[in-house]
Amino acid sequence: MISISVRQIEVLVAIASAGSVRAAAERLSVTQPAVSMALAELERLLGGQLFDRERGRLHLSRRGKEVLPMAQEIIERLEELMRQTQDAQHTLTGELRLGASNTVGNYLVGDLLGPFVSRHPQVSLNVSVENTARIIDGLVNHSLDVGCIEGPANHPQLETIPWRDDALVVCAAVSHPLARPQALKPRHFKDAQWILREPGSAMRVQAEQALAVLPAGHIVLELGQVEAIKQAVIAGLGIACLPRAAAQDSVAAGRLAILDTPFLDLRRRLSLVLHKSRYRGVLIDAFIRSVLPPAPENVAAAPG
Repeated sequence: MISISVRQIEVLVAIASAGSVRAAAERLSVTQPAVSMALAELERLLGGQLFDRERGRLHLSRRGKEVLPMAQEIIERLEELMRQTQDAQHTLTGELRLGASNTVGNYLVGDLLGPFVSRHPQVSLNVSVENTARIIDGLVNHSLDVGCIEGPANHPQLETIPWRDDALVVCAAVSHPLARPQALKPRHFKDAQWILREPGSAMRVQAEQALAVLPAGHIVLELGQVEAIKQAVIAGLGIACLPRAAAQDSVAAGRLAILDTPFLDLRRRLSLVLHKSRYRGVLIDAFIRSVLPPAPENVAAAPG
């Protein structure tokens, strides 16, 4: 006989998402002792500790990481069952936790979220703007449902789905010597002063790859936000690789120049990333369908 209750499973999912018993209790509208008791009983039934405590927060244990995807699937399947029972129109509700890279979260968020929000306005979207490394950690630790990143996610537990092509551009202040009309060559970048993203970002990795094929320069500044890098470039502090979407407005305003660098490969691909073991309920499926173009239909060949 199965002794695990739906409430105990809800408690596991809520603590994993919120990070503490107090926050989970608020989310579930129950008392903290009730949450603690439900967790203790679930751990007893499953024969192992599901969370480790670190600096006042609860983090999934190894056993917890194994159990959580199954618990999430149970909750989501029950929600889908209730939705189909109560609402003939299948109106989507619930929460979707998204991690967006700096470029996507600040400059392409309308393209990413717009179609989904217009079709499913009753779904709550919780969007975290982080660098690629943090988004990967969030997906692996199940604190995020879907990520949208600028580079590859080289992690065995994650699946990558291509979204759209993109590119970086090398930018300088309009008064910078490299912005003068000229046919730029790699040699012109000798001793250039560069402004880069922080380590752990896909943009940093791609910029370093570009720098590797140029004469030696100097990294004068590291910043954690694309907009901060752009403002530093406009102020004449150095040059930088920036997303084209981030540079366009300032270029149009005459405050920033895009340098012509055909000798650099700055192409990249933006991708959706999901945990392989994460159950893809109707919310995640609906979000992926809203972002990706529809698959082409098979058209039978016309008779000859």
